[in-house]
Amino acid sequence: MTPTLLDLLRHVDTPTVCNAIEVAEGKRGFNAFTRGTMLASAPDAGAMVGYARTARISALAPPTEPPEVIKARRMDYYRHMANGPRPAVTVVEDVDFPNCIGAYWGEINTTVHKGFGISGALTNGVMRDLGDLPEGFPVVAGSIGPSHGFVHVKEIGTPVTVFGLQISDGDLVHADRHGALVIPPAVLPHLEDAIRKLLETEKLVLDPARQDGFDFEAFEAAWSAFEAART
Repeated sequence: MTPTLLDLLRHVDTPTVCNAIEVAEGKRGFNAFTRGTMLASAPDAGAMVGYARTARISALAPPTEPPEVIKARRMDYYRHMANGPRPAVTVVEDVDFPNCIGAYWGEINTTVHKGFGISGALTNGVMRDLGDLPEGFPVVAGSIGPSHGFVHVKEIGTPVTVFGLQISDGDLVHADRHGALVIPPAVLPHLEDAIRKLLETEKLVLDPARQDGFDFEAFEAAWSAFEAART
């Protein structure tokens, strides 16, 4: 991923990337994206882009393993998050879903992860402390709640599933208030051109539609040009 592509990905939304991947692949059918409605801690923030650092947590009940095991795994978790390729996105599956109660993502944890140089967090679990989360570290989560429950880390670096999207440690993730997707490695060499082509071809319809006097005839001509540009 080039610096130019990274900057572009941070400035376009996830639906645009979804469409651009199909442009790069030359066909419809891309399906590595989340399903259902997710919540964004900072809806107006730009997209988070980065290589996934994955983990699984639980909070419904106290851990059954010895305390020293839980504490050691917690430190292993933070070590995993502090290392690895950058940019990075933390992706945490709450295994209690859809009955998640423990807000893993609050003021302290988001601030720590931001300090590690991570771009944001994606989870099917709970976030809290809205209004106190650090600027520049968006969270896209499954719900909002007040308590941390009995939250503890269960697995680190394993494949996870968030709202129907399977994500492996190291996958390239793009996420915003619309949800998230995994960018296939094969499209990376073509993705920048695909995004720019998509944005330009959309203008063929959007620009006329925003003009006074737009009618069906103008739409028909614009749509014809739009379809011709896509082929």
